[in-house]
Amino acid sequence: MPYQLYYWPHIPGRGEFVRLALEAAGADYVDIGRLPEDDGGGRPGVARLLTEPMAGRPPFAPPILRSGELYVSQTANILQYLGPRLGIVPDDEASRLWAHQLQLTMADWLVEIHDTHHPIAKSSYYEQQKDEALRRAADFLQLRLPKYLGYFERLLAACSTAEPCLVGARWSYPDLSLFHMVEGLRYAFPRAMLGLAPSHRRVLALRDRVAAIPLVAAYLASPRRMAFNDKGVFRHFSELDP
Repeated sequence: MPYQLYYWPHIPGRGEFVRLALEAAGADYVDIGRLPEDDGGGRPGVARLLTEPMAGRPPFAPPILRSGELYVSQTANILQYLGPRLGIVPDDEASRLWAHQLQLTMADWLVEIHDTHHPIAKSSYYEQQKDEALRRAADFLQLRLPKYLGYFERLLAACSTAEPCLVGARWSYPDLSLFHMVEGLRYAFPRAMLGLAPSHRRVLALRDRVAAIPLVAAYLASPRRMAFNDKGVFRHFSELDP
């Protein structure tokens, strides 16, 4: 049976990392949240899964991947599971651990990005914590964003292949995830990313190579690709990107 991806239907969010892996590998999958509610999809279809006991192993939150009778949650965990099954990570254990480590690093990075617009409470509106968001975003853009981008730039600089990748000699799921990070950051902080571009050319070149992977390019041009918006992890507020 095809993989089933459970994620909220109105935002790319963390589910997009999983979608990119499935799409790039040409995997057969169903995006449950994008189905009509009458067909068991939409937000109710995703939320319903969170109430099921699942043999005492219920997930905390989406994304959730169903593979047969197995349910896997947490983005990095899902990608670690899919990587060898879809052929988007090298076979050796060291490379798989390295790929997982990079994905976990991006998960930390993603939290810091989210906290630029919700530094106090996720349950409160941005407008209710705008002053704190201005301070948090300024610190992120000055210190944290260059640190994360610089880390991945150094990794790519150390790669000996003609077209540098993060793991092994060809693209793997961390490359797909770094592509999504760059895309989201360009949406949220276009001015800051433009200013950082000259010193992070390898990261941006990797972004372009991932976008040119045939199945990825087809996905990006399709209606399955959801646009960034003001409800997701990556949100654009011009005052946070002066």
